[in-house]
Amino acid sequence: MMENDDTPVGRILSRSEALRLLGMGSAALLAAWTSPGGAHASVLPNSSLVRSALDCVVRPELTIGPYFVDGQLNRSDIRFDPVEENFSEGIPLNLKINVASVADNRCAPLEGTQMDIWHCDALGIYSGVSLRGFNTVGQKFLRGYQLTDAKGSVQFKTIYPGWYSGRTVHIHFMIRTKGAGGQAYEFTSQLFFDDTLTDKVHAKQPYARKGKRNTRNATDAIYKDGGRQLLLNVRGDFVNGLVATIHIGLDLTDADVGAPDLP
Repeated sequence: MMENDDTPVGRILSRSEALRLLGMGSAALLAAWTSPGGAHASVLPNSSLVRSALDCVVRPELTIGPYFVDGQLNRSDIRFDPVEENFSEGIPLNLKINVASVADNRCAPLEGTQMDIWHCDALGIYSGVSLRGFNTVGQKFLRGYQLTDAKGSVQFKTIYPGWYSGRTVHIHFMIRTKGAGGQAYEFTSQLFFDDTLTDKVHAKQPYARKGKRNTRNATDAIYKDGGRQLLLNVRGDFVNGLVATIHIGLDLTDADVGAPDLP
């Protein structure tokens, strides 16, 4: 069993604080988060006020959790583990993430930004860690990073995640870029899935071998702190695979304190 996967960080700003942060008009419904280091990220659900090259939606920052492992492989397909020389089993998931900077009511794609993602396999196991019941140190399945292209996009081939005790189903991600003044900046959060879809996926093998999960979105401490705004819109089917896209907008104008330290 995995315990204490995550501890929430930051605080959600008031509506007026968030509006002042990005200089938005009162018609824009947003909330903003402050990272431990003081840099800002925010939430802007589908506002037409900031659409330009990307349909830019600013998202809340959530905790990194204890299963981050640096030095991941630069790759699109993260299913393969070069140590065991096999692919993780599960429903295929094609995940596309678009990254943009948000300022002055505009979005600009962020090219050359490093996007790391990592998540557990169909049975709730992470690679690269040693925990009770298993040791996967050195393995690299379901981990990897890419650099965003000219459109601010990356695309990963992975599988629908499994579950482990105390957490709802999720994918971790970290964005590493530079602030407006050229200083290092990191944004870390998590992506979530609709519970109804997860129930259908986890009724199939190999997920079903794990048994019924004990934590859903509504009872997950991390999801309660803004996870609904990081809920993936998933399309496709279980035969040909699932597809999900999300747009991440960052406010880099207040990132002068640099990137927060990793635990």
